[in-house]
Amino acid sequence: MSETVPTMYEWAGGAEALGRLTEEFYRRVREDELLAPIFQYMTDDHPQHVAIWLGEVFGGPKTYTEELGGFRRMLKSHRGREIQPEQRKRWVKLMLEAADEVGLPADPEFRSAFVAYIEWGSRRAMANSRPEAPPSRRESVPVWGWGQAPPGMP
Repeated sequence: MSETVPTMYEWAGGAEALGRLTEEFYRRVREDELLAPIFQYMTDDHPQHVAIWLGEVFGGPKTYTEELGGFRRMLKSHRGREIQPEQRKRWVKLMLEAADEVGLPADPEFRSAFVAYIEWGSRRAMANSRPEAPPSRRESVPVWGWGQAPPGMP
């Protein structure tokens, strides 16, 4: 008997769960003195776009690539922002708090993979936010699974 392993997207609860996550997360960001200035000009649909990004990253529909510009658009949105280490750490903290608040799965396997992506992605965003950041060789949205990181690509 063959068991099908669900994607992280499916395990998290799909688009609805990720939408709740990003709405709660950006509610917190808007109230945070360290992060609010970075996001002061975000559009009203930014939380939904991030939910769609996370959905694709976690093995869901390729909507971010097909409808929102894909990896290059996401990369461009971070260029020149000069995210500081303390801002990155706060971003991670608020994301993990939001995950608890909205009831994303709390099992160790999911949370381990989720935290790994949040750490990896936030560190890549910080690196890519530098004005001197080299162009990325990556062309597509990374797909995150259960316990493995994609190969490093600046």
